[in-house]
Amino acid sequence: MKYTFPAIIVHGGAGRVAHHQVEASQVGCQEAALAGWRLLLEGGSALDAVQMAVESLENNPLYNAGTGATLNAAGEIQMDASIMEGSTLAAGAVAAIHGIRNPVRLARKVLDRSQEVLLVGEGALSFARKAGIELCANAELTVEHQRQRWEKMHGTVGCAAVDQAGRSAAATSTGGLFDALPGRVGDSALIGCGTYANYFGAVSCTGIGEAIIRTALARTAMGDLQAGYHPMVAVQRTLAVLVRGTQSEAGLIVIDRKGRVGYAHNTLHMPVCWLSNDGQLGLDI
Repeated sequence: MKYTFPAIIVHGGAGRVAHHQVEASQVGCQEAALAGWRLLLEGGSALDAVQMAVESLENNPLYNAGTGATLNAAGEIQMDASIMEGSTLAAGAVAAIHGIRNPVRLARKVLDRSQEVLLVGEGALSFARKAGIELCANAELTVEHQRQRWEKMHGTVGCAAVDQAGRSAAATSTGGLFDALPGRVGDSALIGCGTYANYFGAVSCTGIGEAIIRTALARTAMGDLQAGYHPMVAVQRTLAVLVRGTQSEAGLIVIDRKGRVGYAHNTLHMPVCWLSNDGQLGLDI
C-alpha cells in the first residue's frame, strides 16, 4: 500500500529548556524534521529519514547528543544511540561511546551489518574504525555551556517516521545523564526501551533512562498502537504507566503506519516538530 503523504516527528529531549533557548530549540527540531521529510517526499526510506533527522540534531550543540553531549561524573563524554526499522525488525545500537560526532550513524552501521544489535565501549569504537567512521577528540564535542552548566539534564533526541511504502523506523541518540557513573547505559541504546519500531509504527523516548528501562516504555507504547489506539491516546496511556510505576519523568513520540503522530511528556518542556499525513507542519514545546 502506498500512502499519499509520508510522515515524520522529532523531539529534542524532555527536561527544561532555558527561556532564551526555547525558540532555537524549536527551530532545530523543525530543521531536523524538514530534512527527513524532504528525503521521504523523494521516495526515501523511513530508516534513512530518521537517521538524517537525528544526525541534524546531533550536529546542533543545543541538544544533549553528539556535539553538545553532557558530561558524566568523571567529566567525560559517554553517548548512546539506537535505530530500528519496523518492517524487518532490523536494529542497531551503540552504548558508552565517545569520540564519535554522530552516534546514530554508528548505530546504523551496526544495523546494516545485521549480525549484532548492540555494541558498547571500545568494541563499538573498534567497529567504527573498521566501518570507516571518523573518530574525533572529545574536546570537539564538549561545548562551553556543558562545561559551565553542572546541572542535571535529561536531554535525548529522537525521530520516528513512516515512508511512502508504509515502512516505519525510529532512532534515538543521547549524550547521557549529567554526572552519571562512568559505564552507565540508559534507555537510548536499548531496543524496546528508548526505541522501537514494527509493522504498526515507531516510537522514540526521552527522560529518566532508568524509569524508561523499567517500564520498557517504547514497547509499552507499541502495545497500545497494536491495540488500535490513536497515537495521541497511546502516548498518554503509556506515560501514565511510567508515572504509576516509577513516579518519574519522561516523554515520547509515536507515529503509526497511517502517518498519524502523537507525543506526550510530564517534564516542563519537550520540543517537538512533526509533519503528519496531511502534510501540515506542527511545533510544540
